[in-house]
Amino acid sequence: MESRNCQECNQKLVGRKDQKFCSDYCRNTFNNRLNEDATKYIRRINNILRKNRRILSELNPKGKNTVDGITLAEEGFNFHYYTNVYKTQKGASYFFCYDQGYLKMENDQYMLVQKQDYVK
Repeated sequence: MESRNCQECNQKLVGRKDQKFCSDYCRNTFNNRLNEDATKYIRRINNILRKNRRILSELNPKGKNTVDGITLAEEGFNFHYYTNVYKTQKGASYFFCYDQGYLKMENDQYMLVQKQDYVK
């Protein structure tokens, strides 16, 4: 009979023939180590998106406001990261970080908006 061992700790397995791990702990540890690089990347991107959303939310407490691009940059806003773009029928592009968005206007001005139900 062939001996089967846990893929994480190498302990002898007892039970089902298709069993790969001796415990949930070993299964989680194995998979966390396997996905570590992707998880770090995703965590970094999510942190940037959350920070962008927080900045937009703080500068737009009433749901609509206009601010300078300098103000956004000084707060640490990263214009390269957003969750989606909404294009109006007139061709304007609103960039959103979750439910908070902005529209670039003339003279480095940005109109901050809160996502409405009709915006997909």
